[in-house]
Amino acid sequence: MMSNNSFKDQLRNTPVLQGPFPDLDFDAFPDTPHDAFKLWFHNAVAAGVREPHAMTLSTVDADGAPDARVLILKHVDSRGWHFAIKADSPKGIQLSCNQHAALTFYWPQLARQIRVRGRATALPADESAQDYQARPLAARVTAAASQQSRPLANREVLGHRRAQTAAAMMDDPLLGVEAWRVYAVTPRVVEFWQGDASRLHHRLEYVHGEDGNAWQKRLLWP
Repeated sequence: MMSNNSFKDQLRNTPVLQGPFPDLDFDAFPDTPHDAFKLWFHNAVAAGVREPHAMTLSTVDADGAPDARVLILKHVDSRGWHFAIKADSPKGIQLSCNQHAALTFYWPQLARQIRVRGRATALPADESAQDYQARPLAARVTAAASQQSRPLANREVLGHRRAQTAAAMMDDPLLGVEAWRVYAVTPRVVEFWQGDASRLHHRLEYVHGEDGNAWQKRLLWP
């Protein structure tokens, strides 16, 4: 077994922020964080970043403790950054009580991170239904069958319940849609971070102006 000191040394010696990284010009960034995000996302796709739409959703539970998990980004529009969850999941319950949420994207190949902080609002039921219907059948079966995050006796129980749900879904393709929710995080602050091997990282923050509509950009210390 590795000693604590050996593990600490391993962590210390694990390479980080090894470039070269893309050129950066924050002065030429779009006027809105939405467009800036799409620009960097396209860069990530072009660079071959795997699952660039994966993001960490952070919420707060009833005790005020933070909770986090990785989800897939569904869309970005004027309402914000979209994601889909089950209403009765821990994150769904947390958001029903406290709408404050944060999203974090990290693309290590580019040493780029994007942080979105704001309020998560459930979108209209018809949009949630459209998203649910667009999911592959297997994904719908799993979503409808799963009692997400509750204790599971064994995998056989899961397999049996999934088989039952798959059979029922042959008659009702939208079984479970009533529990499906699409949320949009409307941002109040969005930060773009470009890592640098020297640790003189580049940071740009978008914040709402006094009128509540126009965005203002400002550089941040590393």
